[in-house]
Amino acid sequence: MADGDTWRVREASADDARALALVGAATFLDAFAGVLQGEAIVAHCARVHSDAAYRNALAGGARAWLAESVTGGAPIGYALLGTPDLPGAQAGDVELKRIYLLARFHGSGAGAALMQAAVAAAGGHERLLLGVYAGNARAIAFYRRQGFVPVGERQFDVGGTLHDDLVFARPLAS
Repeated sequence: MADGDTWRVREASADDARALALVGAATFLDAFAGVLQGEAIVAHCARVHSDAAYRNALAGGARAWLAESVTGGAPIGYALLGTPDLPGAQAGDVELKRIYLLARFHGSGAGAALMQAAVAAAGGHERLLLGVYAGNARAIAFYRRQGFVPVGERQFDVGGTLHDDLVFARPLAS
């Protein structure tokens, strides 16, 4: 567990699926309201950020870490690590499927702590991959500070509209 003054990070279990789904939907909405179509965001979150989706991911071998507020234990962010399905993925890669944090906790160190947990768990793999919306300058800057470099592109479908994503990788093997 990593701790800050106002948050803590711990590994999540299937019992945390509701909290993961709530944070996933809230942060996706926060990041993309005004960028993507509202109906598309709602439909995407209902499909991708459901309790069942997180339970299935964890049952299928994914691992997650949950950031929680020290006061009250409310979920504020999470990271989800799993089998890569990004273009250019190679044997020995693992994917950071999501790393989301409520905006008011940006800059608190919680995002870096979530990343640290995911990187530690990815040990033994060659590279840690992730996909990020090409227009998300804040996230891209964070990933670069964490040692990621661009290695490709993909298109990401939200509500039937394709959006450009960048694929980043961070070498893990020494």
